[in-house]
Amino acid sequence: MSIEIVDQAYHGNGSGEPFVAAIIDDPYEGDTKLVVIFEEPGCTAVLSLDSLIQDEDISSRNSHNGGRYDKALRDLLWEDRR
Repeated sequence: MSIEIVDQAYHGNGSGEPFVAAIIDDPYEGDTKLVVIFEEPGCTAVLSLDSLIQDEDISSRNSHNGGRYDKALRDLLWEDRR
């Protein structure tokens, strides 16, 4: 998977679960996505930023296969946190 990480940030989340938020370009799907990966494996949220901006859509139609991104990005995004 040739995904470009545009930006990423770790969030300790004070009273909740820590997470890493990343903006990625996915050439396979042809758009930019917001990926939120929580510390627990398998807990990943993915939203198309293109749909958020163009359609102002946060419905389930805008969600993507978090599992695919979890496997591809977890080690890379959490590597400095372990």
